[in-house]
This record gives sequence, structure tokens and C-alpha cells, in this order.
Amino acid sequence: VMDAICGHDELDCTSQQVKADFRAACKQDVAGMRIGIVKEFMEADGLTEEVRERTLEAAAKLEAAGAELVEVELPHVDAAISAYYVLGPCEAFSNLARFDSVRYGLCDEGHKDLGGQYESSRAKGFGPEAKRRIMLGSYLLSAGVYEKYYYPAQQVRTLITQDYTSAYEKCDVILAPASPRTAFKFGEISDPATMYLSDVFTISLNIAGNGGMSMPCGLGRETGLPIGVQLMSPQFKDENMFRVAMALEKEYGTAPVAPEFSDGKAGE
Repeated sequence: VMDAICGHDELDCTSQQVKADFRAACKQDVAGMRIGIVKEFMEADGLTEEVRERTLEAAAKLEAAGAELVEVELPHVDAAISAYYVLGPCEAFSNLARFDSVRYGLCDEGHKDLGGQYESSRAKGFGPEAKRRIMLGSYLLSAGVYEKYYYPAQQVRTLITQDYTSAYEKCDVILAPASPRTAFKFGEISDPATMYLSDVFTISLNIAGNGGMSMPCGLGRETGLPIGVQLMSPQFKDENMFRVAMALEKEYGTAPVAPEFSDGKAGE
């Protein structure tokens, strides 16, 4: 699939004149590759010890396979969540405006006027998180607020992008935790702010526009729930990420990283 969708599409003005061979990349080992370990991530507040251990274990497996571990720094990464949850809602507000129930999105019929159709369709077609981001984005892009929040967030985006560019001068792929804790149970977290904080290691990647992939690397000792590591590569160097992912997949297999599921019966 990656080989098929990679490259320029004359019908897509956002596509790039870049081509890669992902199947060939997956056949290569990691010998000689440089794997970056982000100091700020491994020392982050809230990172549980078992996730730290599993991440370092994955790094050790790569080192044993011939890769070189190097420490890299992302000095502005602490500001990533603050910047993203300004930029993200603004972009959601702008992009979701097209879902007007006429050209795109759910159409709730039976209304006497277009305004009523708009309101009902958007109320029923968007979930709580989408509505939350639309409202926040409309506020952040309003007059007098834009300069206070959106513009500084764009400046932070630039700093984080520059940090990643500097880090990739020292390494081919960055290895980091995917989440500060093990997977949470369904419905365990209902507070949006708490949910947002679980993105602490993945948000900066989205801001910088680099490639990213998360994969399981074991189970928590106490909960038995999955722990994930994250692989990050420079823009248009996703083959590097696939090489490392394949190496880890061969090391772990599937049995040690898949939790056991109940059959849903009461009391179990």
C-alpha cells in the first residue's frame, strides 16, 4: 500500500515528487543505522517506569542487531502540547467548515430552511471532540485573540521543526515512547485534558511534519495491557522507519505483545 500511494499524483496538488521502495526497505537490516534517543522524552514527568524500561529494551534490541544508539535533544518539545492544541482546533475549525450537509457531510433532511438544515446536520454529524475543537478554533481565530495565541503557536511550531532537523543530523530514526503509560481501558479516561496529555510524545511529530509509526513492544507488569514505542523519521525518509519497525517486529514477534481478551461474559 505504501509503495502504491507514495509519489506524485497529477490529480493531487498536495502530493510530492518523491518516490520510495518500502518493500525493499523492509528487507534490509538495521546494521549501521543511528537510532536517536530523546533525552527530554526519557526524563519527562509522568512517564511510568515500565514504559521507560520497555522503550530502553527496544533500543537494546536494535543495538544488538547492529544499530548505534545516540542521544538527541528536542529543547522546545515541552511546548508542543500547548502549541498543538491551539493550532489543531484552528485547523479543524477551518477544514470542517466545508461539511455543510450539501456538498459534504451528513445531511439531516426535513427542514424548512437551509439554516435549520445546517444546524441540525452539523449537530448530529459531529461528535463531542469535533464540536469542542470547532468552538475553540472559532475563538482562537477571532479578532484580538489570533495575535495572542495562534501566531505564537506558529512560532513554537517553527522552533520544534528546527529542533527535529538538528536531531536528524545525528540520527536516522528516533525511538521514543508512544504514550507515558500503558493502554488505558475503555472509558477509563473521560476528561479531555487528561486525554490530551497522553499525546505528550506524539504531538511534536505532527507539528514538525515528520513521519511516525507506533508499534507494540510488550505488556505492562501490573495491568497486562500493551505498551507502545514510537519510531520517527525525517520528512520523505520513511523507509528508515520501516527498516527499524521490521527489525523490532522480528525481535518481538506477536505473542509477547498481544494482551488476552475476555469473552465479554459477566463477572469475567
